[in-house]
Amino acid sequence: MTVRRDFKEPARCRPDQVIGREELFTAAREQLGRGGSVLLHGPAGIGKSTVLRALAAEYGGAARTVLRCSPTESESHLPFLALADLLGLVLDEVSERLPAAQRIALESALTGRGESTLQRDGLALRLAVLSALRALADSGPVLVVADDLQWLDPASAELLGFAARRLGDTPVRMLCAVRTDGQEYDRHLRASPPDTLAVRLGPLSSAQMSALLDHRGYTGLPRSTVRDIHRTSGGNALFALELGRALAENPTPPRPGEPLPVPTSLRALVLNRLEMLSQEARRTLLVASAGARPTLALLHAAGRDNAEAETAQAAELGLLATEPEGPAVRFAHPMISAALYAEAPAQERRAAHAALSTVASDPIERARHLALATTGTDPEVAARLAEAAALARDRGAPSVAAQLGLLAARHTPADGPPRTGPSPELLRLDAAEDAITAGELDLARDIAREVLTRATVPADRVRAWIVVIDTAGHAMTEVDAIFPQALADAGDDPKLLALVHYQLTWRAVLVKGDFDEAREEAAYAAALAARAGDRYTELMALAFQAQIETLMGHADAPATIRRALEEPQDPRVACHHNGAGYSRFRWLIMSDQLPEARAAVTALLREVRRHGWVESEVHFLRGIAETELHSGHCGRALDLARESLRLARDTGIGEVASAVLTSLAEAAGGEVDRALTLAREAMEHAEEDGDQMYVSRALTALGHAQLVAGDVEAAVRSLRRVREMEQGLGITDPARGRWHGDLAEALVRSGEFTEAQDVIDVTREQALRLDRESVLAVLDRAEALIRAARGEQDAAVAQLTSAQDRLGKLGYSLEEARAAFALAQLRTGTPGPTSYDEAARLFRRCRALPWLRQVEAAAAARPAEPAPTPVSAPDGLESLDGLASMERQVAALVMEGATNREIAARLFISVKTVEATLTRVYRKLGIRSRVDIVRLAAGRRTT
Repeated sequence: MTVRRDFKEPARCRPDQVIGREELFTAAREQLGRGGSVLLHGPAGIGKSTVLRALAAEYGGAARTVLRCSPTESESHLPFLALADLLGLVLDEVSERLPAAQRIALESALTGRGESTLQRDGLALRLAVLSALRALADSGPVLVVADDLQWLDPASAELLGFAARRLGDTPVRMLCAVRTDGQEYDRHLRASPPDTLAVRLGPLSSAQMSALLDHRGYTGLPRSTVRDIHRTSGGNALFALELGRALAENPTPPRPGEPLPVPTSLRALVLNRLEMLSQEARRTLLVASAGARPTLALLHAAGRDNAEAETAQAAELGLLATEPEGPAVRFAHPMISAALYAEAPAQERRAAHAALSTVASDPIERARHLALATTGTDPEVAARLAEAAALARDRGAPSVAAQLGLLAARHTPADGPPRTGPSPELLRLDAAEDAITAGELDLARDIAREVLTRATVPADRVRAWIVVIDTAGHAMTEVDAIFPQALADAGDDPKLLALVHYQLTWRAVLVKGDFDEAREEAAYAAALAARAGDRYTELMALAFQAQIETLMGHADAPATIRRALEEPQDPRVACHHNGAGYSRFRWLIMSDQLPEARAAVTALLREVRRHGWVESEVHFLRGIAETELHSGHCGRALDLARESLRLARDTGIGEVASAVLTSLAEAAGGEVDRALTLAREAMEHAEEDGDQMYVSRALTALGHAQLVAGDVEAAVRSLRRVREMEQGLGITDPARGRWHGDLAEALVRSGEFTEAQDVIDVTREQALRLDRESVLAVLDRAEALIRAARGEQDAAVAQLTSAQDRLGKLGYSLEEARAAFALAQLRTGTPGPTSYDEAARLFRRCRALPWLRQVEAAAAARPAEPAPTPVSAPDGLESLDGLASMERQVAALVMEGATNREIAARLFISVKTVEATLTRVYRKLGIRSRVDIVRLAAGRRTT
């Protein structure tokens, strides 16, 4: 396959980092940093040149000399041309340092003024290239950058390889890229030093390709379109960008079910061998490109009598992949199929689809071909497509159902005699709801907006408004003006009013932050739906009412859950992320029933994956991750959270919620810096959306990450805001966010004992009322720190030991490990066990890497001398008025000569808190330094 060299990337679009290649880029960068060489290889257009340019830009500045060449296919027959590109500009610099025979041979080869050849001057030329590189390296490091190594002329390749194999420790690095198919790159290593790292660039994933398209300015593409681009391009970055450009320049998007438009540049690129096929063979390949799973038998049935010979000829030309075992007809690259289809006249494409519409084995596939073979409206075709959409929906393929539904609407006559089938508007609304289920929110919103421009039936209009509201997700402030219009269209119809009031429930939570109003709206929506006989909406409203009551700590929550689980059930609700099944999961996890919660949400995830319900999948992945996090399976939780976040970003569904959970998982088992970044991003997006509930959740994650990072003052600020917000929202169940123990601990470490005790007392009362055992144990752990700081050593040890034991029995392994860590810190410097081994063992079992690092640091820094407890103030300080308890203890330890770090360790607070406390002591006593404390106290003792 020949790649034309006119595919230029706009300079403004070159990324600061190589999207989707971060790990490979890091490996190559480390190799270059060690003084090694790198060979990038992979198929045409995969992104080798982009990575090569990024690496060359990074390491070019560190080299004294950078030699470059980028040979082309048309010039590969010219001897020494690549060598001239590399050494031509530095020939004058090195020629005088070469022996005469080498200098003459090299000048003759590079300038073309002599008749130098490898046969005649082989040894002299080889030694001349080696000597030239060594001479350049004498003045500083040399970087050789060679792109498209496959077009290197043989003479240059031989000379460069000879030198590369003999450079040894000479500071010459080579950075090369070569086009390869499969893993056939070994022969190109001959032109590289022996220790060269070979890095293969493979296809981009769908998420990476989406990021690349966004970065290059092709934003706002529907998820289904990005998926089509990924499939058609085969993960090839160049092909994907060209397809994105074609879509951006094409004013008419492709019809549902049709392949993407392929620009002329790519057609010429991949079909340059098509002219060698006969006209009949091209028609056979066109039928294969139109089919979803073409086989020789299918091609025969579609009228291609000579399919075997024609596909064999195409395989010899590299257009088809050979499949010795199996009946499939597979194109060598998806782009060949797309380009072949795009190149064919419309009439021939319709003929291919018409032939396949009668012979394809799958009814969905037959209906699709029938639609693409038909022009204009046709009620019979529309009915076939509607049936196929319903079948796809039942099979768990909502994206396919949405496409078929749009095709059915397109073929349904808008006017004319009465019909028995659904109207175009109803078909479009079904397609919009299927698109939501598939996670294609942009497509769903566009369909609903189109319906609203033409629909006059109130039920159709209300359904369209609901779709628009649903696609807003948590950003309901953006659709706030829709509710009056939806209520007006609903009139006094209880079924339509129930739909709107169910959405008003979400508005009360997300926009107004009023749980009482949300509960009333949910109950009213359930009553309206029951009166209208709409069991689906009734169950959804009851399930959401149960969730709200659970967050409020309302006594009716269990009864509402039971009502939502009563028969008759609707299968669409049973596995919905806002259904009663998920409400039950939330109740289980908040009630410390972790095994039951895991089993419940795992079953839900399995079911929604079977149906293809992407939005629910995102929610249930988070649910399993949350359960694993509580259970202390930090590695598993982190993997699941990251998977949820990838899916959320790919679909645009629940990004804030997934970022919050991933932040918590990163703080537990990954990287704290990543946790902080994710929490801040989540908070920023939640504030933009006006989503008060998730501002609170993001602040919870941020405060936790700040505590793990050791920034207790910042943690206090974040978690104080959470406390204020949740009090305003009316959330009283401490098992909802589980931030209370973190806030109390951060307050203790900041010396704010009174406020810490208040947080513990208020939360304990709520937890006792709701029987939240794990919350009570965590509160005891925090309270033990207060006792330790106040000198109640024995009581603190007993309380911590009890908390650790209870948390272990409940299955909260990470919280158990945190209690063991606190216990080890408390015992440090006192008689008896002082080892951090138990805490390290527990954190290691949880794979809680950030916490394990803290244990190791604490064990390495523990003081050699025991710390007396409790701390008593010297005689002179007891008579000083105005100092608080913590200030007196800090001043007393200053009197003993303790450093700030030693004071922090002995009082179980942070160094920053010690510094802040000393500042207050200085201000209150009217002094300036630690020495003044000693002098002042000494003066009081002598008087």
